[in-house]
Amino acid sequence: MTAYRGRPDYRHDSIPRSGVLLVNLGTPDAPTTSAVRRYLREFLWDPRVIEIPRLLWWCILQIILLVRPSRSAAAYRQVWTEQGSPLLIESQKQADGIRSQLGARCSGPVSVALGMRYGKPSIASALKELEDNNVQRLFVLPLYPQYSATTTGSVFDELASCLQQTRWLPELRFLTHYHDRPEYIRALADSVREHWEKNGRGEKLMLSFHGLPARYLTSGDPYHCECHKTARLLAEALGLEADEYVVSFQSRVGREEWLRPYTDETVEQLAKDGVGTLDVICPGFSADCLETLEEIAMQNAEIFTENGGAALRYVPCLNSREDHIRFLTTLCEENMHGWPEVGHGWSKHRTLADAERAQVLAKRLGADQ
Repeated sequence: MTAYRGRPDYRHDSIPRSGVLLVNLGTPDAPTTSAVRRYLREFLWDPRVIEIPRLLWWCILQIILLVRPSRSAAAYRQVWTEQGSPLLIESQKQADGIRSQLGARCSGPVSVALGMRYGKPSIASALKELEDNNVQRLFVLPLYPQYSATTTGSVFDELASCLQQTRWLPELRFLTHYHDRPEYIRALADSVREHWEKNGRGEKLMLSFHGLPARYLTSGDPYHCECHKTARLLAEALGLEADEYVVSFQSRVGREEWLRPYTDETVEQLAKDGVGTLDVICPGFSADCLETLEEIAMQNAEIFTENGGAALRYVPCLNSREDHIRFLTTLCEENMHGWPEVGHGWSKHRTLADAERAQVLAKRLGADQ
């Protein structure tokens, strides 16, 4: 029998609020073998990520956790900063930016919390923070532009699991993707143009997305299609011809066939084909992380030069760019439409009066508070 989490300090004159839960993938607590092992154990055990029978995968995972954490920790140390993980730092900046803009745009207070699907801060801790602020209307924004069951689907699973322990469920709205939104495409295009203005235009633009096993596509996951739509729209915004850009997929592991073409193989071949300067952008990541800063800007840059290329130049993620924060805030506003704080329908005095009236009525029925 489920023991639901209660609110022993609940008051009937509490003022219900609207809130936003931002979710990104996650990061280890530190660039150490033990921290990375904890993170990988949680990440790789997710059945949404690895669709293999659990007993078989448990045996394989034990071997992986003996070998991979030390290698991954060394990679994390390449990108770690004095402030910590780049992904966590940028995600916190995004939450701060959205909180600030919602404060300026909305007529009432809106709570914003950040949760990571794996690692800390967890989705559970973010929900507790929102609950403590009496959030009863919740918009969940997974920071994955393209939908996949391995990412957005997994966020929903964890959200549902956490809410199963809650006595009072919030009114819930959940965004699944934003891969083709004009404001998102415009921000990507502007980031590329700014890169070109600063560094000169490369001979070709590569759009590298995180990969998935190919069988996920044949099983109905729309991720591959949404990546290609993002790429097509971005190429159109930049005025690129078909031979001026290439789409690829990175971060494959194991021997199974993944989405092709593979980024590292494509980078190597482009260098051998005589491409001198290659610009690379990763439109599937909302914030820079290990896969962009170490895998692309370091590993693949080295592959490119080792095979005859002059320079691979990485175009940073949108991170906390003003146009990106403005767009994410607009997504929040649109999906919170009709809630009291959004727009100009919220009144502090009326809300306080409603809360006081609710307390009076509750006490008539025997409530303590």
